[in-house]
Formats: sequence, structure tokens, C-alpha cells
Amino acid sequence: MTIIAAPTDSAKRPVGQRLPATSDRPPRPAGYWERIDRQVAKAPPLTDAQRARIRVLVHQSTVGAR
Repeated sequence: MTIIAAPTDSAKRPVGQRLPATSDRPPRPAGYWERIDRQVAKAPPLTDAQRARIRVLVHQSTVGAR
């Protein structure tokens, strides 16, 4: 799992690369990402319908969303 970056940042970094910690963000507890990785690994795989829905949501236009 990764921390979501601003749209301009995400185009510049490889997929799956975590963002660097910032000084205004408290450090994660020891083993945080390992626990997240274990939880993700235990989750059942997404169905094709779930993947399609996520794809639609991610690629929706944000024009007029204010």
C-alpha cells in the first residue's frame, strides 16, 4: 500500500514507490508497512466487476465537482 500523492507527483514516481516522510508527519510505528502488506496479502483478489468499478472511479472527470 502506498500513500496517495498529488496528481502531479504520481506521474513522476514509479508505481508502488512510497512517498518520502515529511517533517510535519509523525513517523509510522515500527512494522507499520509490514502489517499493511500482510493484511493486503490476506485479502481475497478483486473480481473483474470490482476492478472495472475502481477503474471508472479513478478515471472519472473532476470537472464541475466543486
